Amino acid sequence: MSSEAGPADGGMPYGDPFEALGDPNRREILRLLSGSDKPVQEIAAAMPISRPAVSRHLRLLKDAGMVAERAQGTRRIYHLQEQGLRAVQAYLEGVWGQAAARFRLMAENTGLPSGAHGATGSAAGADGPTAGDGHGTAGR
Repeated sequence: MSSEAGPADGGMPYGDPFEALGDPNRREILRLLSGSDKPVQEIAAAMPISRPAVSRHLRLLKDAGMVAERAQGTRRIYHLQEQGLRAVQAYLEGVWGQAAARFRLMAENTGLPSGAHGATGSAAGADGPTAGDGHGTAGR
């Protein structure tokens, strides 16, 4: 529908940013643009795919709100779009934050006696168990 707001008019993007990130060529385009704004010719020159393919990838990234373009004479200069990248970052931070909170809750409620963490964790050093029988007395 033409009445919906899209990336060109400042609205939310139509495309799925995670779908856009699913392609290695699009991730490479984002990496290239992370250094500086670039015209499509310069992006295409750094890619192993054709210029029309680069243009299609740029269009998908633009639709997902991850890149934007501006005219500079007859050239189109592409740059990262902060809004789209921040949306992905916020989603991942939310998922990670929830997972970390659940892990912390589980760790706090496992009922391990105090001081038992050092003997079972990866921090067990020279006094900890060895690969032998699991008690630090290999072969006894």
